[in-house]
Amino acid sequence: MRNARRREPATPRTVALRLLARRDFSRLELTQRLRARGVAVAEIDPLLDDFERLGYLSDARYAHALVSQRAGRLGVRAIARDLRDKGIADEAAKDALATIESRDELRDAVSLWMRRFGSAPVNEREKARQVRFLIARGYSISIALKAIRGEAPEPEPDS
Repeated sequence: MRNARRREPATPRTVALRLLARRDFSRLELTQRLRARGVAVAEIDPLLDDFERLGYLSDARYAHALVSQRAGRLGVRAIARDLRDKGIADEAAKDALATIESRDELRDAVSLWMRRFGSAPVNEREKARQVRFLIARGYSISIALKAIRGEAPEPEPDS
């Protein structure tokens, strides 16, 4: 007969550490994951406070990572919406978004549009589809229209 060992149920701390070992989470996301695994609400806040104190959990670090990952593929508005959805505080979100404020949103939109479509729309229906594509990725209507019209952004001066 096999040597069967009983597996002790994982503690909330162990569950949280396993989750954080895979990737960073916002505090809200980690709370939701722990609740989904049956951890009592009363246990979660003190545990996450301890993790923040130890540096295992940081909404600011998570926000910076999310912004750098999505910059260039999404507009500032879409990234800001994602940060809000993940429960990132306004101050941490503004700080993280400041890292991409200097990016040229029109240049990013044109680059994304060229990768996706590559040529100007042939009719109004195609134009509307291309504009919707850019708007869905967080670019404003004016940026989307400029990108589709082929209004190239000003080249950056050499430093």
